[in-house]
Amino acid sequence: MYLKPIDPAAWVSPRAGEVRLGQTLDCLPETANQNNLTEALERAWKQGRRIALLGVPESIGPRGNLGRGGAEHGWNAALKGLLNLQASPVVPYQNLLILGAVDCSDLEAEAADLDVTNSDELARLRELCGEIDKRVSQVVKPAFRAGFDVILIGGGHNNAYPLLRSLAEATDKAVGAVNLDPHADFRTREGRHSGNGFSYAYMDGALAHYHVVGLHEGKNNATSLQQLAAAQFTYRSIHQLYRNNWASELSAISTLAESWQVPLGIEIDVDALQGVPASAINFNGLSVAHGYSLIERLAGQSATRYLHLAEAAPGLHPAGREAGDAVCAQLLSELVLAYLHGYQRRTP
Repeated sequence: MYLKPIDPAAWVSPRAGEVRLGQTLDCLPETANQNNLTEALERAWKQGRRIALLGVPESIGPRGNLGRGGAEHGWNAALKGLLNLQASPVVPYQNLLILGAVDCSDLEAEAADLDVTNSDELARLRELCGEIDKRVSQVVKPAFRAGFDVILIGGGHNNAYPLLRSLAEATDKAVGAVNLDPHADFRTREGRHSGNGFSYAYMDGALAHYHVVGLHEGKNNATSLQQLAAAQFTYRSIHQLYRNNWASELSAISTLAESWQVPLGIEIDVDALQGVPASAINFNGLSVAHGYSLIERLAGQSATRYLHLAEAAPGLHPAGREAGDAVCAQLLSELVLAYLHGYQRRTP
């Protein structure tokens, strides 16, 4: 199994008299593998863990979509931010289990020399993205079957596909997704990449309901929008959100998701948020408060099973990698907290 457990304490900058999350959180043992993963998850469940945190450090999906690399560094930035938060009684971290990261290092090494302007090499890049799909599924499907919610961080939005398909297979139900994203990621099935995770999930029968929040019609090609409409999926454009009251929009999104009555995934492409370093950085996006409130609201629904935070690329910050790491560390840890706070408010 391609899963690399981590030592949370190794990410902590300790300070006398304080306890950080990285000094308290549970993680899978280093001996965890595909044969005993289910057993390890069952053990963690009995100990009260309910939310599994997983990283996917890769940028093969965005590059396969003719975008920029850099998303392989989002997971490490998230760890630095999250694990240095205070282990305060008011931070609901007690349910959290760190699974570690899906090991994509061999795939990244091969992909590094592939030229997207060469059709054969682009095809190979998309084949490697398909391999990532398999590796992510090997971890998240057992977690879903064990009853865990999943928070997946890092890599491109291509990882929506193995999340959606694994959740559908684990629950024997086609699922729903709410995606905060300027792009529908409903491009043609031309080989796997970050722009067609939802179209693949739909055509495979895994995705029954889909709503995009903040879609920018000028950033989606005609075929994608036509395919979205043909599937009877919906969106709220960024321009509608500019004009309308966010509290009312949030209520409508929540009501829509509840009406589906299927397992639900929360999808966040961080390039929906203003100024976040990502493959497609957005200076006309929504605020962190929009992202936080959407996650918190939907995480409070009993049908919700995962949060996906995709596309963060610290090295693409205009001021450089160090500034990007700081931004992504703060943002991603804050959005994880949104899910934890929402989960805490679920009706038993």
